[in-house]
Amino acid sequence: SNVWPREAPFKRVVPGTVDRSRDCAIPGNSAREAIVFLAMAVNPDPKPGRWILPLVILGMVAFTFFFIKELPEASPDSTIAVNTTTTAPGGETTSTAPGPDTGGDPAVDAYLAELDEINNALQLLRAEMVTVNDGFDADPREIEFPEAEARMITIDTDTRALADRVAAMTVPPGFETNQQALTSAIDSAAAAASEALEGLQGSDPGEIRRAAVVAYTTAADNFDTEVANTKTAAGVPSDG
Repeated sequence: SNVWPREAPFKRVVPGTVDRSRDCAIPGNSAREAIVFLAMAVNPDPKPGRWILPLVILGMVAFTFFFIKELPEASPDSTIAVNTTTTAPGGETTSTAPGPDTGGDPAVDAYLAELDEINNALQLLRAEMVTVNDGFDADPREIEFPEAEARMITIDTDTRALADRVAAMTVPPGFETNQQALTSAIDSAAAAASEALEGLQGSDPGEIRRAAVVAYTTAADNFDTEVANTKTAAGVPSDG
């Protein structure tokens, strides 16, 4: 057979000599144990994989640092658009998004942004007018005369202020027709607000006031439409 004997069954050792045969023998798994021993001698760390994650994290940190360093700096002339908040006479608030960007003319951008502010304020006044009128006409009455009068005075004053603001706007070239339509709508709203207040304060049973409220809401709707038309003329995409 080809089986290697673990050691010779009969071996004679000459007296006065040292038997070295056991030192050279390779019993059973001695070869495999020797390979494992050599591998451990070459790599003294029994868990080399534990260094992989720290190295990956270090590489990511270094990459992020150099990537951010290469980003262009913000221009000192750049501006950040912020929302503005308008408070209605009834205490309600609304946020106005930054004005539309026409992609070039600063005068047109400023013009449209101011129209947005005026329109937002006017729509709040429109809602306030309807609330006061309906509350005063409710049965039982939800808003008594002193409160209704005070709130309508505020609506009248604020609407007139918006009309004056529209009249004082600097109109960019090419928007004169739009400005005329906007002016007509806001002036109609201001006139209707005054008529509603007079109808409330007078001896009229309510027909004049109610008709004036309808005229006010119609004028506010027309102003909103004209603002949208002006944006279309400026090349601003519609929200729809």
